Amino acid sequence: MTAPAIPEPTASALVAQIPADVRALARRLVERGFQAHLVGGGVRDMLLGRPPADFDLATDARPEKVLELFGRSFAIPTGLQHGTVTVLTGPDPATRRSVEVTTFRGEGAYLDGRRPSTVTYVSTLEEDLSRRDFTMNAIALDPDAGALTDPFDGRADLARRVIRAVGDPVTRFREDGLRPMRAVRQAAQLGFDVDAATLAAIEPTLDVFRKVSAERVRDEMLKMLTAPRPSVGLELMRRTGLLAEVLPEILEGVGCTQNRFHKHDVYGHTLAVVDATRGDAIVRLGALLHDVGKPRARQPREGAPGEYSFFKHEYVGKDMADAICRRWKLSTADRARVVTVVEHHMFYYAPDWTDGTVRRFVRRVGGETLDALFALREGDVVGRGFDEDPERELGELRRRIAAVAAADAALRVTDLAIGGEDVMRALGIPPSREIREILERLLELVLDDPSLNERDKLLGLLPSVRSEKS
Repeated sequence: MTAPAIPEPTASALVAQIPADVRALARRLVERGFQAHLVGGGVRDMLLGRPPADFDLATDARPEKVLELFGRSFAIPTGLQHGTVTVLTGPDPATRRSVEVTTFRGEGAYLDGRRPSTVTYVSTLEEDLSRRDFTMNAIALDPDAGALTDPFDGRADLARRVIRAVGDPVTRFREDGLRPMRAVRQAAQLGFDVDAATLAAIEPTLDVFRKVSAERVRDEMLKMLTAPRPSVGLELMRRTGLLAEVLPEILEGVGCTQNRFHKHDVYGHTLAVVDATRGDAIVRLGALLHDVGKPRARQPREGAPGEYSFFKHEYVGKDMADAICRRWKLSTADRARVVTVVEHHMFYYAPDWTDGTVRRFVRRVGGETLDALFALREGDVVGRGFDEDPERELGELRRRIAAVAAADAALRVTDLAIGGEDVMRALGIPPSREIREILERLLELVLDDPSLNERDKLLGLLPSVRSEKS
């Protein structure tokens, strides 16, 4: 079904979306005889009826003039080599915003696929807009009158829901190797198509893309994973060769058929799960990698020709996910979240689980990871492709975990009513690994019988626990 056309806001509606402090900043430039136009993603978002994330101004004022006009208290020389000054709109840190003010500029050759070797200042807004990546981002807005400058028909592309490079797409992508990733990421975020010529320019410029740092690529991937349907961007990445550069492990799932319990191959299932999983970018990264180990663990199912099993694929996937997260230089905390949900996503709950078993499950997974794990498992059920209700698999366990939590049960050694010093005093032993082992054994007893978690009871258990150990 064709998406409805995007109505263009009136000039007054556009101006009404611009905060007063941003308009005042632009007006101050104009009053001194300079031009001031809002540019970039903020203008695009206003034309789409979306709240702008930030506001950037383009001006013919040189950086030194901007610094002089706003003073060192409000103007910060954050990117003078690129003609950029960050201007604060007020003195109060709680209410002011930062606006990047950049001089109209042209750019020299891009030798490293990241930044121009030289920056030259130009005299017209149109020249400045000609260096931008996509037509939808090459529209300027007069913040007082609401007049638009659109030399590359960006508004028409917005109305058609198309991402199109400014000028020659091969040239644009050779200037900045990250632009192909931005194209597919914004296609997923906005629900747009990528213009055919722009899409075709990605593969022949992959040599420039390879120069981009892992951190910059990672950041684009994480942004894409917050899109309504990340699969749109992931499939564009597969078609253009980007996925083979960024995440070749996922391509091992293409054509990797499964069994009667899955409608899709591993790749198709993965895309469906990512779309169906609710959560932040890190939770969805866990969804993207949850079955990454399946192709390497696949074995024919005995007695079921054409079907396969994937015994312990979660453990293969855990190690692969860890390596990928390290390659992308994720933080230790984010890497741990991803690896934990990949390792534990195959849990199987049975009604005969005791309360102690439920507590052990929570302890093993980590209470702080449960929401992410359940979100992934819900997406996993949906991604099988048979319209199954995730609540049938997860509802009872979710309720039992809530009951355990409400009972304030001890789930970690630190929840016990005694600590290491108590053990050393009671048993007369020095600090050693034995202390931790004794506390772990006490916790096992408390997981089965929470009433034991009282100081006197635990101290009374110490002799028998120690003798069991020895």
